[in-house]
Amino acid sequence: MFKLLSKESNIFSIPVYIGFLLLIVITFNLLNFNTYEGIIAGITFLGIALGYFCFHSIALNYQTHLPLFLYTFFVFGLYPGHLDIGIAVALLTNSFLLLLLTSTNEDIRKKSYVLVGSIVALNFIFLPTTWPMAVFVIIHVIATSERISLNIFRFLLGIILIVFSYFSVMFFIDFKSWNMDYFPFGKMKPMTDYTELLPLIPVIGMLIYAVYDHFRNYNKKSPISRYKYTFLLVFSMAQLITIILYMNKNYEYLLLLAFPSTIIISRMLRFLPKYWMQEVGLWLLIFSLIGFKAGTYFNLF
Repeated sequence: MFKLLSKESNIFSIPVYIGFLLLIVITFNLLNFNTYEGIIAGITFLGIALGYFCFHSIALNYQTHLPLFLYTFFVFGLYPGHLDIGIAVALLTNSFLLLLLTSTNEDIRKKSYVLVGSIVALNFIFLPTTWPMAVFVIIHVIATSERISLNIFRFLLGIILIVFSYFSVMFFIDFKSWNMDYFPFGKMKPMTDYTELLPLIPVIGMLIYAVYDHFRNYNKKSPISRYKYTFLLVFSMAQLITIILYMNKNYEYLLLLAFPSTIIISRMLRFLPKYWMQEVGLWLLIFSLIGFKAGTYFNLF
């Protein structure tokens, strides 16, 4: 199967995988469909679908079916069938952030920081627990910009514009009280029971090995590959902080790591020295995600 997925993808591949994604979203939302759930499902679908185009933008994988297949399977394994609107919006905004920050057009990246700030602020409004994304963007600006102060100002300007618009709308509709529970700081509840995550141990092991293997062969990588991989790791770290601090039993948070995990694992599988290792790793990943899906869907744990 690995050889089959290693074949080069074409212009029709992404629409086919998006079709499978649409089928997954429709299937899991069919029984409890209503207008609100339909809107959330639509936002979720759009956010995840944009991820397929991010593969080309970040350009860390060869143009094969492997990352597209793994991404689809990650979504299948981690998608619970119903999402909080905050997670749905976070998936959408994360895709936009990746498309903007990994653009090969330097001019677009420089001029997009106001928009990036607006997206981060919008993300926070819908899901305050995603505040680490703001830290990620600031680190990215400091690490990649020649005019750091100007770009941070642009980023903060985007945040201020959304915050001002938000408070203006709230004031207009007569929402003048403030709920301190809206702030996520000081309300961290790291999970203590990891039983339901046991099927994902092979996936976690692959991710750890993939990162280790990357740094073991760090000097063999091209500068652009090292930069993009570091970008992906910092992005993943921002998502991981949110997951560790706030996920608890809300396993839909794991969808935030579906895209970076796909890239990291697909690269690891491709560079394994033996074909049988690649095949075993692929099937181990598939059964791991199926096991997690079955465990959470049927409450087996």
